[in-house]
Amino acid sequence: MRSAVSGSIRGPVRRRGGVRSLLAVGCGALPALAFPAPGLWWWAYLALVPWLLLIRTAPGARRAGLDGWFGGFGFVLAVHHWLLPSLHVFLLPLAALLGLLWLPWGWLVRSLLGGVPSPSRAVAALLAVPSGWLLIELVRSWEGLGGPWGLLGASQWEVPAALRLASVGGVWLVSLLVVAVNTAVVLLVAVPGPRAVGIAGLAACALVAGTAAWGVGTPGESGTVRVALVQPGVFGGPDGPERRLARAEELTRSLAGQRLDLVVWGESGVGVDPAGRPELAARLTALARAVDAPLLVNVDARRADRPGIFKSAVLVGPTGLTGERYDKMRLVPFGEYVPARAVLGWVTSFGKAAQEDRRRGTEPVVMTLPGPGGGQGPRVGPLVCFESAFPDMSRRLVRDGAGLLVVQSSTSTFQESWAPAQHASLAALRAAETGRPVVHATLTGVSAAYGPDGRRIGPALGTDASAVAVRELPLSVATTGYVRWGDWPLYGALAVVGAVCAAEGAGAFRRPASGPRARRARTVRG
Repeated sequence: MRSAVSGSIRGPVRRRGGVRSLLAVGCGALPALAFPAPGLWWWAYLALVPWLLLIRTAPGARRAGLDGWFGGFGFVLAVHHWLLPSLHVFLLPLAALLGLLWLPWGWLVRSLLGGVPSPSRAVAALLAVPSGWLLIELVRSWEGLGGPWGLLGASQWEVPAALRLASVGGVWLVSLLVVAVNTAVVLLVAVPGPRAVGIAGLAACALVAGTAAWGVGTPGESGTVRVALVQPGVFGGPDGPERRLARAEELTRSLAGQRLDLVVWGESGVGVDPAGRPELAARLTALARAVDAPLLVNVDARRADRPGIFKSAVLVGPTGLTGERYDKMRLVPFGEYVPARAVLGWVTSFGKAAQEDRRRGTEPVVMTLPGPGGGQGPRVGPLVCFESAFPDMSRRLVRDGAGLLVVQSSTSTFQESWAPAQHASLAALRAAETGRPVVHATLTGVSAAYGPDGRRIGPALGTDASAVAVRELPLSVATTGYVRWGDWPLYGALAVVGAVCAAEGAGAFRRPASGPRARRARTVRG
């Protein structure tokens, strides 16, 4: 009889656990709506509330960890859903693997927000829950895990106060603020005791945002630079690359007489290395001469002087190849190389994984443009595609002297998805963080340009455009807090989580016992 009773109990329990897991997946997916293309930036400040409420009501630490894991699975799947055409079903195990990063976060949330927290525990939650989230963003920002795509702070790329905050502590500081607001809302609406802490938390977040908006100045201007972005558009078929090159040449010639400082093409716009093809080098040189400006092209080909395929930004002047070249350093897993190819090489048979690994560059490069009268013009720091997601790369270029950041990209594989708009929006964060203008030039859209304060200059070129855009961008020599101090919010988050875990282990947040508990009576149901 005992086995029959226990079996009758386990069935409903398992069903409830399954429903709860599906609910966690749905709650974890909600923040994706804050990013482009939906672009509901305000939703980011509430999107984590359902997930936090679910975790705090978990019946135990194990269930809280599972709620964190399944929610992380939903978050990764929703934010990276546009990878399905390339990864197919393999996106599911990848999301499950990355979702594990949220498992300890689930424990942390329940530990601090579960039940009726004391005021000290509520204050600790306001600090530690956002810090724990930030450490997750740090770990998954490793290139081998897919890089820092979908950082919660990146959803605020159009919000002036958030951009000013990014200039102080990078996108990391913006993520901290967003998660702190969500945590304060949970304390306010769901926890009767420490509602005052929730109100104080919201007030503190508003004070931080207001101070950033009105207390952190925009970078001062020191001249301008005129840059043209060439976007040839989509060309399919076997002869697509050659027709795209011809269209890019046609669009570039239309820029003659525009008094340009630089013309930028998108990623992989040139399919062979001009250093080994004199006739191609001559074509590109003629274009630079026609517009009287250097041309920054992007080559996806075997280098003429060394083995292997590289993705390279190559500067071509009116007198020929300048010799300035940057080879992409951080490559897209599976898209540009297959990790542990000897073990995982079979994935190329199912998705659009790289058939041959690209080679990595060894160091960042800052290029010098020619100035009027034969002098030196602005210095340019090139980034290729995926690299614009990494805050540390743009910071390094600016510390090395770059006055203009250029991103060459191509998201044609994901043309009808949210990816092109999301990728272009990252340039706004990089501009605000570094205090330098950023241009994001693509083959097929979205192409855009941003000033040193992160504001977009002029309209963007959408994914349906085959056109050029000329933008006059303000230059700045100001040094932002992020360039000066780097990723200090990450170190602060690590210290907070470490201190809270130590305090929890020492019993500082433990509720006092109400007296000895009687042994529970055994019943058939219990």
